[in-house]
Amino acid sequence: MERMRKVVFGVANSLDNFIAGPDGSVDWLRWSEDVNTLMQTYWQSVDTVLMGRKTFEVTGGGSGAGPHTRGYVFTRTLEPRVEGDVEIVNGDAEPFVRDLKNGDGQDICVLGGAVLARSLFEADLIDEVGVNIHPLLLGSGVPLFGSLKRPIELALTECKPMANDCVCLTYRVIH
Repeated sequence: MERMRKVVFGVANSLDNFIAGPDGSVDWLRWSEDVNTLMQTYWQSVDTVLMGRKTFEVTGGGSGAGPHTRGYVFTRTLEPRVEGDVEIVNGDAEPFVRDLKNGDGQDICVLGGAVLARSLFEADLIDEVGVNIHPLLLGSGVPLFGSLKRPIELALTECKPMANDCVCLTYRVIH
């Protein structure tokens, strides 16, 4: 039996569940060799990256991964177009991602972006969550998820201490 592509939401957040500061800054993230190694291994399992417009702008307009990775940006404000390895999609992400998931290829990464992730969680399209928790309380900022229309049940598959007092958690989404 052929394996369906897995959609993985990966994010770094503060202990009080913010993914960016009040001004959108992420200068509080603690990079380490542990994270670098983890990401290098992870990118080998992915050939598609999904992101919202804001994440796309923060990444500098690339797919956010390696040279053999295709990126899709979901937005209601930018015109549809293709820029190198990135396609700007103006419309509903759910049917687009469902088609990607049922197609051929490696796993699909949902990069940052709480709004896009929330819509894909609610459509039951995300299969795994990877969270790198940073040991600080921002107090305010961009929330990790905001309000969901329904609870999303998860099962812990890995809990890994990282350098700089960070913790990387991996959860399987229970569909």
